Amino acid sequence: QVHLVEAWGGSVQPGGSLRLSCSASGIHFRLYTMNWYRPAVGKQRELVATITCDHSSNYTGFVKGRFTISRDHVRNRVFLEMNSLKTENAAAYYCNVRARGSVFWGRGTQITISG
Repeated sequence: QVHLVEAWGGSVQPGGSLRLSCSASGIHFRLYTMNWYRPAVGKQRELVATITCDHSSNYTGFVKGRFTISRDHVRNRVFLEMNSLKTENAAAYYCNVRARGSVFWGRGTQITISG
């Protein structure tokens, strides 16, 4: 059974930083590209960042230069470092993997921007 569990969301002031974590189990983690998504207007979710098994990363335009995705093959975790946060970054962020012919999602972790 594949499980993705996001954590470390919270509330931060504009300009602040957060680091999200996603723990993966039930897959051979180092073999799969991992992704972070968030809800989007007009579609179910939009891709925020992706990291391949060899640590190559890609970002959607609105987070480039501010967000950094990384992964830990020992702890089977993927991270999303979020800096210079803006009010429009407030959302639930979801971890995602495509494995074994299916798409798996975590339950998300919420980011609130206030202050």
